[in-house]
Amino acid sequence: MSTTTTEELSATTLLRFATAGSVDDGKSTLVGRLLHDSKSVLVDQLEAVERASAGRGQDTPDLALLTDGLRAEREQGITIDVAYRYFATPRRRFILADTPGHVQYTRNMVTGASTAELTVILVDARNGVVEQTRRHAAIAALLRVPHVVLAVNKMDLVGYQEPVFAAIAEEFTAYATELGIPDVTAIPISALAGDNVVDPSSHMDWYAGPTVLEHLETVPAAHDLTHCHARMPVQYVIRPQSAEHPDYRGYAGQIAAGTFRVGESVTVLPSGRATRIAGIDLLGEPVDVAWTPQSVTLLLEDDIDISRGDLIVPSKDAPPTTQDIEATVCHVADAPLTVGHRVLLKHGTRTVKAIVKDIPSRLTLDDLSLHPHPGQLAANDIGRVKVRTAEPLPVDSYADSRRTGSFILIDPHDGTTLTAGMVGESFASPEPVKDETGDDGWDF
Repeated sequence: MSTTTTEELSATTLLRFATAGSVDDGKSTLVGRLLHDSKSVLVDQLEAVERASAGRGQDTPDLALLTDGLRAEREQGITIDVAYRYFATPRRRFILADTPGHVQYTRNMVTGASTAELTVILVDARNGVVEQTRRHAAIAALLRVPHVVLAVNKMDLVGYQEPVFAAIAEEFTAYATELGIPDVTAIPISALAGDNVVDPSSHMDWYAGPTVLEHLETVPAAHDLTHCHARMPVQYVIRPQSAEHPDYRGYAGQIAAGTFRVGESVTVLPSGRATRIAGIDLLGEPVDVAWTPQSVTLLLEDDIDISRGDLIVPSKDAPPTTQDIEATVCHVADAPLTVGHRVLLKHGTRTVKAIVKDIPSRLTLDDLSLHPHPGQLAANDIGRVKVRTAEPLPVDSYADSRRTGSFILIDPHDGTTLTAGMVGESFASPEPVKDETGDDGWDF
C-alpha cells in the first residue's frame, strides 16, 4: 500500500474520472492494473484475487477481480454495476468509477460519468471504434466531461503495431471533434501486460507520450465550482423550537456551486422573495463564508416560507424560472419515452409533475445525424425533449452548471428512473412538430 502521508495528500488535488468502453475491452483489467502497479492494493486484497484466480485455473492473478465485486460479474467476466475505487499517489488523489460496457447498463455509465472530470474510453485494438464506443463518447460530450482519454487496449494482440493505433486514434479523434469534446488524448496500452498503464512500454518505442497514470496525475482538474453561479438547494428546514433555541430557523443543504457570505443579498426560488444571509452554520459553528461542496445551514434575516426543494441564490445572479424546459436526454428505461408521457421531474431537491410535450429529434450515433420527430425514445437513445412542468423551476443551462442544469424524469407509478436530462443547447435541434396530444391528464 502507498505510504503517502496526510500532509502530502493535503497538498494534492482530487480528480474524479470514469472508465467506459464496449464489453470485453478490458476496463476492469485496466483499473486493476492501475491499482496494482501504483501500489494501491492491500496485501490481503491481492491474496484474495490470487486465490480466486487460481480457483478458476488461471496461472496469473486476474486483476479485473479487484473491481468486479458482484458474483454475477465474476462468473460472467463482465462489469454490471458501477464500481467506485479511491486511491492516491504522491501527486494526486483519485475517485474512480468503473462503468459497465453492456448497452443495457448505459444508465450506469451515465451515473458514473455525471460527476467525472475525465473519462477513459477503452477500445480493443482488434475491433477499433464500435457503436458502443461512439455511444460512450456521445454521453461524455453531453455530460460535458472536459477531458477524454482514448486507451487503445490489447496492443499486444496486434503486435504493438503503430499503424493500428494511429488509425483508431484518428477515427476517434475526428468523431470526438464533431461532438465538441475539447480535449482528447490517445494512449496505446496493454492492460493485461501493463504496457503504458503505470510504467512506459518497452514494446512501443514509437510512442513518446505519457502513460495513463502520468496523464491522470498531470491533467488539469476542472472540478473547482467555487467561482460558478452560487446555488444551494434546500434539503431540510431546521426549527428545534427548544428552550435553548426558541427562535432558531435554519435552511440546511449542500452548496451545489459557488460561495455564500454573511450579509449577502439572496433570493429564494421559485417564490422570488428576497432577503439577506444573517448567519451561516457549518458543523455546528458559525462561519462568515461557505462554498461548494460544503453542507451548511443558512440563517436569513426575514421569515420567509421556505421548504425542501426551494433554491437559494444570490439576488444579483438568479436564474430565470420556467415551466418549459428543453433538454438533451439519455433515455435509460426499458419502456420507451413518448410524446404525451406523464412523468415526475426531479431537479435538485424538488420533484414536480411534468408532461413530455415534444421529442424534436433523436441522435444517430453512427454519423451524428438527427432523426427528426421520432415520437419516442427507446432504451439508450439520446435525443432532444421539450417538457412542461406543473410548477416553475429555476434551471441553469447544463453548460453553466452540471448540478443545477440537470434533472431526471421518473415514472410516477413505481418510481423508476426513466431519463437523465441536460438543460440547454447540445448538438442541434430541428423545428418542433405541433403537439397533437389531448388536454386530459397532466396538462399545464
